[in-house]
Amino acid sequence: MKPIEKVIARNRAATFHYEVSERFEAGIVLRGSEVKSLRDGRVHLGDAYASVERGEVWLRQLFIAGFFAARAFPHDERGARKLLLHAKEIRRLERAVVREGFTLVPLAMWFRGGRVKVELGLARGRKAHDKRAVLAEKAAARDAEEELAAVRRGGKP
Repeated sequence: MKPIEKVIARNRAATFHYEVSERFEAGIVLRGSEVKSLRDGRVHLGDAYASVERGEVWLRQLFIAGFFAARAFPHDERGARKLLLHAKEIRRLERAVVREGFTLVPLAMWFRGGRVKVELGLARGRKAHDKRAVLAEKAAARDAEEELAAVRRGGKP
């Protein structure tokens, strides 16, 4: 039986700004108040990135809003959070970032079986002309889909 998954947040801008070549699933080390805020969906992945330091992967600039009931011991809203990956995956990511010029970008967060998971993308930045080409492809695909739907309904395209 597959554990229940609930998506917390997606970084939709990442796939526009970056060409994602590979994806990794990682666990994340959090405090209780951070998990409570995530359950409320109070997180923003837009500015976040990951870095490899001394054999560990850290997620930086991830915004998790403070939890109202944790005022006595609040968490740092933009603090670094450790990601949990296998050692082999960490070495592979480190090699790609240092030698090949890739960037580690968080693409999504979700709950699986009571634990928070993060999808990391091994990505390269896109140039402006590449972004325009992607927008043109999406527009063409959307137009073709609309025409196909019109034909299916029996109308003219």
